[in-house]
Amino acid sequence: MSDFPEKLIRVSAVVLRDADGQVLTVRKRNTSRFMLPGGKPEPGESAAEAAVRECAEEVGAVLDPGSLRRIGVFLADAANEPGWKIEGTVFEHPFVGITGSAAEIEEMRWLDPALHPLPGDLAPLLEHFVLPAIAR
Repeated sequence: MSDFPEKLIRVSAVVLRDADGQVLTVRKRNTSRFMLPGGKPEPGESAAEAAVRECAEEVGAVLDPGSLRRIGVFLADAANEPGWKIEGTVFEHPFVGITGSAAEIEEMRWLDPALHPLPGDLAPLLEHFVLPAIAR
């Protein structure tokens, strides 16, 4: 018996902070939850390669693969696929310029990770795992 659920989506995501320490979050088209920029790796692509590609596609951020720092791999309920779990490999990268939303991104929002209470529209992976991990 596997420790992983059958309905599993693997993704890579990146924490990008501005000069004030706020974290970039995005909301994809036809969804209601904000999450980190990122997405599913393509066949043969590593988690880091997917993170770099997805950030370029979604927000125009050109990341240096050598500057990615892995925060962790987390298992959470998927934000937009009821009954599915998400396994997120999450990285942090020093701030780089953001050109704006592209691809399937409908909205971008900067989030103060110390905000309490947090907005009620955050993806479970971000709210329950990433924000506590980066607060340490």
